[in-house]
Amino acid sequence: MSVVFFIIGMAVILVGLAVSIALHEIGHLAPAKLFKVRVGQYMIGFGPTIWSRRFGETEYGFKLLPLGGYISMAGMYPPSPKGSRAGRAGAGFFATMVQDARAANDETLDGSEERTFYALPTWKRIVVMLGGPVMNLILAIVLFTIVFSGFGVQTATTTLASVSQCVQQSDVAGDTCAATDPIAPAAQAGLQPGDTILSIGGTAVHEFSDVSAIIAASAGKELDVEIRRDGVEQTVQLTPLLTERPVIGSNGNAETNSDGTTKTQPAGFIGVTAQTAMVPQPLWAGPQQAFNNVGAVAGVMVQLPQKLYGTAVSLFTGAERDPDGPISPVGVGVIAGEVAASDAPIASRVAGMLSLVASLNVALFVFNLIPLLPLDGGHVAVALWDGLKRTWAKLLGRPAPKPVDATKLVPVTFVVVVFLVAMGALLVVTDVVNPISILGG
Repeated sequence: MSVVFFIIGMAVILVGLAVSIALHEIGHLAPAKLFKVRVGQYMIGFGPTIWSRRFGETEYGFKLLPLGGYISMAGMYPPSPKGSRAGRAGAGFFATMVQDARAANDETLDGSEERTFYALPTWKRIVVMLGGPVMNLILAIVLFTIVFSGFGVQTATTTLASVSQCVQQSDVAGDTCAATDPIAPAAQAGLQPGDTILSIGGTAVHEFSDVSAIIAASAGKELDVEIRRDGVEQTVQLTPLLTERPVIGSNGNAETNSDGTTKTQPAGFIGVTAQTAMVPQPLWAGPQQAFNNVGAVAGVMVQLPQKLYGTAVSLFTGAERDPDGPISPVGVGVIAGEVAASDAPIASRVAGMLSLVASLNVALFVFNLIPLLPLDGGHVAVALWDGLKRTWAKLLGRPAPKPVDATKLVPVTFVVVVFLVAMGALLVVTDVVNPISILGG
């Protein structure tokens, strides 16, 4: 059965990726149509067309390789300069590429600037190109909101799961208390599993973190603890014992001293653990998580060469992968499969897979903002440069300059595409051979 769930998890990511791509392209299509640009095609995937249907002037369809999508707008670039000839004999490799790009662009023109992308005002061109990434961000916010405010977040509650009978003084792990071990304060006070703590020392508590904070700061101090047991509220008294507790760093791991030993700090202890539950979060928690992810993904992009080097090393050496490093959709699918096949409640598994699709959309948002062609950010950069030239000419009282001919950047675009293909191949192979696993090992 776990294999079936694993496959279901991977299928969810595949469908989620397809939907994300489709909505990304709609983010481009809608403003393009709004601004009266002729759109010849709206396609999901690349390669041979497996299905298409024309509605009005636009052909909608699916292609064989579901690795992205595109819309074909009239006049992405200005017409070829007069006298240029595509595919000139003897032209260099990159020169030929430039001419081929111009020829392909010219085929979308009808001899006029009407309803072409390059003729739009700068701000409209930016809106069209940012529409795709922004759609991914909106989808991520919606999904994270569903996860955080609909399903909730696994949270330690104020209801007790267990009560220790003693404070073990030895280094031997186990549940058996020795005669010399002192009775734990919670057991001495009569607390039982299933009790819900309402307040401590007169302070109302809503999460177990509230309970822990008060206990840690109250060693040796008698506290009134208000609890609810079987629907009846009552108050008990206990005095937390002074113990040494590991210092937890911002990464969630215990900090260590210079000699490698665990760093500790004095703190109160009563000997209880908490039950966990899916607790719905405020509506702003979803957007907050989305924007936190944007920052995290942007950090990975800044360190991308270093991260890719580490990924290549792990591929050839079998070393453990960096959990914060880049992964391909295949890697995301593997993680989704593990989530779906885990022993967690169904609601937690569904929430986990939705979170993965949301994170994938955040990655699409950030990645497409990189200011390099053929990415959306590259088209935005071209539009801004064109707008800057026009504004500067207007300020100086000069005639408006010709539109920026981005086909001249085709060699750079080619290099970027080669890099993206190589990066994708590296990540896919590594995610198959040495995947990142949430289960470890």
